[in-house]
Amino acid sequence: MSHEPWWRHAVCYQIYVRSFADSDGDGIGDLPGITSRLPYLAELGVDAVWLTPFYRSPQADHGYDVADYCDVDPLFGTLDDFDALCARTHDLGMRLIVDIVPNHSSDQHPWFQAALASPPGSPERARYIFRNGAGPDGSRPPNNWVSQFGGPAWTRLPDGEWYLHLFERGQPDFDWTNPEVAAEFDRVLRFWLDRGVDGFRIDVAHGLVKSEDLPDLTDDQLARQLGEVHEPLSERVRPYDDQPGVHEVYRRWRRVLSEYPGDRMAIGEAWVANAEAMARYIRPDELQQTFNFHWLEADWTADALRAVLEETLAATDSVGATPTWVLSNHDVVRTVTRLGAGGGDSSAGNEDPDAVDAELGLARARAALLAMLVLPGSAYLYQGEELGLPQTPVPPEAREDPMWLRGGGTGRDGCRVPLPWQVDRDGPDFSAYGFSPAGAAPPWLPQPADWGELAVEAQQGHEGSTLELVRAALSLRHGLFPGLDEQVSLPTDVPDGTFVVHRSGRDGPGLACVVACGSRPTDLAAVGLADARVLLASSGDAVVDGAVQPDSAAWVATGH
Repeated sequence: MSHEPWWRHAVCYQIYVRSFADSDGDGIGDLPGITSRLPYLAELGVDAVWLTPFYRSPQADHGYDVADYCDVDPLFGTLDDFDALCARTHDLGMRLIVDIVPNHSSDQHPWFQAALASPPGSPERARYIFRNGAGPDGSRPPNNWVSQFGGPAWTRLPDGEWYLHLFERGQPDFDWTNPEVAAEFDRVLRFWLDRGVDGFRIDVAHGLVKSEDLPDLTDDQLARQLGEVHEPLSERVRPYDDQPGVHEVYRRWRRVLSEYPGDRMAIGEAWVANAEAMARYIRPDELQQTFNFHWLEADWTADALRAVLEETLAATDSVGATPTWVLSNHDVVRTVTRLGAGGGDSSAGNEDPDAVDAELGLARARAALLAMLVLPGSAYLYQGEELGLPQTPVPPEAREDPMWLRGGGTGRDGCRVPLPWQVDRDGPDFSAYGFSPAGAAPPWLPQPADWGELAVEAQQGHEGSTLELVRAALSLRHGLFPGLDEQVSLPTDVPDGTFVVHRSGRDGPGLACVVACGSRPTDLAAVGLADARVLLASSGDAVVDGAVQPDSAAWVATGH
């Protein structure tokens, strides 16, 4: 029997470290808090855990501005705490993935501090992207690039040179043409691999290498970047996105990962224009996985879901890889709110409850989870997705996201509010709905008054809850997937608004997922499944009289 790497069909759970569990009462999540809650994830049925950055950082972008890549920020604990977390994760039969941030460092990183103390043209500055300004006196930025967080992407130093930061000004971009940068990240990867991590999630994986001459954005590119017109992912083409040189970085990283036993892996956060570009990151000598953001951004229509699936499978098959599916993460509008607002635009930032049909959004989100979890390949769940959490309105005075603070958009605070674990806001042992110990400081982002209704305690063991739906789906997935063929069939001769995926069994029953995306029910008989047994449905009334109801989904057994 051929060897099957653990990550190929894994379900991974993303933990936003600040917002998962607070052990010391400062209102901010930490590593010991995560360790205490790991049994919950094991019981949920996930195969791996992904941690957002916990490294030493001034927290200008909540840890994605790293000052020391090989240490734990005291805000989150110690290296000993990390080792304990890693060991406990493995003891519970799960793998551990950590975030790596290679596009930029913090401006407090020793390298950048050395660059500030060194003259233009020095080796210290060559590790980052420094340029002379435009105009006779160099007083204008070197080009018209803008920060993802708003404002120009360049900051000028007193000596006249400008440095590039595609994000916060405290996040200077590395120059990946400098061999010192590549060697340093080899060292960082090995540091964490030696401590037992099983993989890395690569932040801004598409953006490390910039077009050599740093050309201006076109008027159309600039308008989309500034948010003046909507930019679908299919039109995301910029001189700092998906440049050919980025692939040599990942070939080098693949060689590092191959030095270690246990199928160590890496997954790229690559926001690229199409499935073919996405597949280039997972060629046999590059990364093992890359997120399929086209699935995340798909409209709630059968045609849109089918198109993304067909394009993805064709592209991944061409490079001998498996796809990686995702519906949500810490940078986008939560699925319940996004689908309740009627579209697939993950950047809409709609946090006005009056503009969102919450009941519709939850029904669609549950159906979307079943559609995702039936597909071949791996899947990633964002913390709270298993609870059906919506995007949360955060008052302006409580916001912390630099995207909001710099005027670059509606911000991401609404999907990062700390998790509710218990029904009551305050109890004898815990406060903030179980997020912190009793008597703790308020959570770093305020939780809504009705958060307890969605808490783990409120859903655990309650038939029909989103938590129990996800547990049941993961349990079935673990039991059925080993016997299913990786190929899928997508019948098109189905009622309008119906999305159907068939997976045949190798030596036994197969599995089909039927999703009614339209306004009418879908009879199982109309898709050739009249006598099929319903294994799981997205709600208690998702299948009525042999028909999948609108905005619902069902898994049914096929074959013998």
